[in-house]
Amino acid sequence: MDEHIPWMREALREAAKAAAQGDVPVGAVAVREGRIVGRGYNRKEHDRDPTAHAEMLALREAARTLGGWRLIGVTLYCTLEPCVMCAGAMVQARLPRLVWAADDLKAGAGGSVLNVLQHERLNHRVEVIRGVLAEEAQEQLRAFFEQLRARGD
Repeated sequence: MDEHIPWMREALREAAKAAAQGDVPVGAVAVREGRIVGRGYNRKEHDRDPTAHAEMLALREAARTLGGWRLIGVTLYCTLEPCVMCAGAMVQARLPRLVWAADDLKAGAGGSVLNVLQHERLNHRVEVIRGVLAEEAQEQLRAFFEQLRARGD
């Protein structure tokens, strides 16, 4: 688990960028051979785009960086369990491994609500490691929503 901590800290830094723009603090980094090949943070509100999730943006950047849609050898680090859309994109990208911090008990598609990532009928399954720096990610989310409530949003 220790080898995942520095990368998850990078994802947490990405999540802080989302919060600073008024988006839910979720961040992601794609790593291959010890190098970040893609980054993303939630930009749904900022871009007015329902697909601008941290994971989607990091996957897109990784594909551009690596020159192809198959993300062979990439590990994606996310601060929150992915939704159905993002989990589906990970399967489509043939992502070998996903590491996330906090479970999403309302919309998680990595096992909390559904398990798209390891569905037996799909042509690819993503290895999952969960709970890396979960407390830090949960605190980012808690603080963000507390601020929204305090402002009456």
